[in-house]
Amino acid sequence: MAVPKKRTSKAKRNSRKANWKRKAYFEAQKSFSLAKSMLRGKPTSFIYNIYSDE
Repeated sequence: MAVPKKRTSKAKRNSRKANWKRKAYFEAQKSFSLAKSMLRGKPTSFIYNIYSDE
């Protein structure tokens, strides 16, 4: 069974956690910005068709 040789330091653990949270924060900002542009009706970063035949 695989076991880690040494314990991960608190600094490394906190660094990884901060990086993960930072990525999530920026993804949330992008999705919020996209939602706002859709509500305003002026999307420029994607193609969105309201009148689809499906």
